[in-house]
Amino acid sequence: MLRPVVEGLGYEFWGIDYRSTGRQVLLRLFIDDAADGISVEDCEKVSRQVSGVLDVEDPIQGEYTLEVSSPGMDRPLFRPEHYRAWVGHMVQIKLRMSFEGRRKFKGLLNGMDGDDVAVIVDDHEYLLPFESIEKANIVPVYE
Repeated sequence: MLRPVVEGLGYEFWGIDYRSTGRQVLLRLFIDDAADGISVEDCEKVSRQVSGVLDVEDPIQGEYTLEVSSPGMDRPLFRPEHYRAWVGHMVQIKLRMSFEGRRKFKGLLNGMDGDDVAVIVDDHEYLLPFESIEKANIVPVYE
């Protein structure tokens, strides 16, 4: 529902993070612009448009907080194409359930192998089922 709004404004719809903790609901929308980057003004513009759509469609029961942000240097990875685009970068991945005795992996992103995300941790390649990933982020490198 929100992708056409974001793309209609000329931005890339990077992804959504929806968090509900008790009575507090946070809807974080990530936008990107590879050519020019994202400014505070860009986030404000998208926020105004998205808020209007959410007010009309009313998909979230009760009160919520809407945040619009760039993915940043520690950008979250949401879709298989994100994993393909960031091959060769360090990532942190958290799984919904344990895989080979662990839920957290930090290593070199080695791409996609079918429906699995390939990550190299301590010279061992793990093939993590994409559908099992709860959260994944690029690990920023500061030089």
